[in-house]
Amino acid sequence: MKQLFKALNMIRLCHKSSFYWRIFYVVVLSVLPLLSLFILKFLVDSITTGENAMFLGMEWSTLSVLGLFCFLFLLNRLVGVCNGVNNDIMSQRLQDYISDIMQRQSAALDMAYFDNPEYHDTYHRAQQEANFRPLRVLSEFMSLFGAIITITGVVAMLCTASPWIIVVMIVAVIPSFVVRVVKARQIYAFRRNNTQNYRRTNYYTALLGNRDYAKEMRTFGLTPYFRERFVGIRKVLVANLLKISRRIGMYDAICALAETVAMFFVVFFLINSTTSGAITVGSFVMLFEAFRRGQTGLNSLVGSITGLYDNRLFVGNLFEFLDLKPTIVSAKDAIPFPKQVESVEFRDITFRYPKMERDVLSHFSLIARAGEVTQIEGENGFGKTTLLKLLLRLYDTDQGAVLVNGVDVRQYDLKGLRRGIGAIFQDYVRFYCTAEENIAFGDVQHFDRERVRYAAHLSGADKFIERLPKDYDTPLGRMFDGGEELSMGQWQRIALARQLYGNAPVLVFDEPTAWMDIPSRDRFYETLEEMKNQNKVIILIKHV
Repeated sequence: MKQLFKALNMIRLCHKSSFYWRIFYVVVLSVLPLLSLFILKFLVDSITTGENAMFLGMEWSTLSVLGLFCFLFLLNRLVGVCNGVNNDIMSQRLQDYISDIMQRQSAALDMAYFDNPEYHDTYHRAQQEANFRPLRVLSEFMSLFGAIITITGVVAMLCTASPWIIVVMIVAVIPSFVVRVVKARQIYAFRRNNTQNYRRTNYYTALLGNRDYAKEMRTFGLTPYFRERFVGIRKVLVANLLKISRRIGMYDAICALAETVAMFFVVFFLINSTTSGAITVGSFVMLFEAFRRGQTGLNSLVGSITGLYDNRLFVGNLFEFLDLKPTIVSAKDAIPFPKQVESVEFRDITFRYPKMERDVLSHFSLIARAGEVTQIEGENGFGKTTLLKLLLRLYDTDQGAVLVNGVDVRQYDLKGLRRGIGAIFQDYVRFYCTAEENIAFGDVQHFDRERVRYAAHLSGADKFIERLPKDYDTPLGRMFDGGEELSMGQWQRIALARQLYGNAPVLVFDEPTAWMDIPSRDRFYETLEEMKNQNKVIILIKHV
């Protein structure tokens, strides 16, 4: 129950006014049908006897009772409309709130998590359920609350006939409760045990529909192969789910038979009471409808309880993800990153990625000084890019230390450290935003249009940007309307401009000319000379 109340509190915090309005609407929508049922008794008695009805110490004509009955019907409908609008507001607020906390959590976690398949399973389960499970928790709580109100009123009405009716009504719904709990447990266990299969189907869907994979999928004729794998996994998943559903469905049918038998005996009892004159026709109608509403209310109660149990299991996936903690954080007494850097040193570094069996770097040492270009050359897998990740504290070393101005990078403020190191990765990101935004992302806190132009000039990107339809305001890539596609070499110069825009005292280039033509390479090395003259620490990573 602790996780359910955590989810409920999360919903309350995302939009308090909608949360409390929801409670009010549930109470009103639970009470109004009972009032209508009570008024219906007087309406039927008034029609069958031809006499005015007496209640609330007043005499009511048949027309007046009908008017009151219709007024309650209208009020119930209007409250239902308001409740629907309120639910839409809560749904959107909650979706935005949970998306926000999940994005924040994902951004805060270490890179090591992303190397772990178990993390991807946890994230997948949280992501799949996050948008609707907490809202379902609220709906089930409200449904439970409303069912309790309804059943309380129904019990009060049925007690006027016989307490045994209540006993029969409760006993008849117990099998249904057991079946639903079993179903919730089996479905949850099935989905959790098949998380990776569901992730595989998502991956195959991306391969078949994502532009980034389209060229090779078509060139090598891979579409039929991955479609077959997708269909194969889905067939097994669906077959097993249907197997569970059919088995539970059979038990549900037996439960329905038990509830039908209970209804037969209760109605038979009410008919005998009416024909013997023990109750009026209006009372028969009221008690019969009360019993039906009682059965519905108990089924709703059972559904809410089992629904809360079901959602508790799935909401646990969300909190399991949110409970993950980053290990790479700023020290409590972190110091600011220096504006001027004289040296970067890798001292006796040993490192291996999580769950790998071999070291990527073993007792590696290197010093890079300001005003020089320090080149790191090696074959694929040598660990060159890993050095950049360790410098940025995307990972921490297993042994040894990375030093900036002789100080361990773990002592610096983490955000300041990453702002002070301008990096271009070998697998740089292509942002489908405007050219200006792509460059300005190098320092999102300080936008300067002149700096954008200067960085583009240094990287050589200005030549092709100024030929675009809207020059720096042109969206890049063909993901959205009006976008212009670039070559890989042009994208690389955009990434280089983004790095230079930050004006960091340390610059690390990871294969920065891999996609560039000869004139662009020449321009890049001219830029390196200019950066040297600005007394920056420059590290150039190259393949042998």
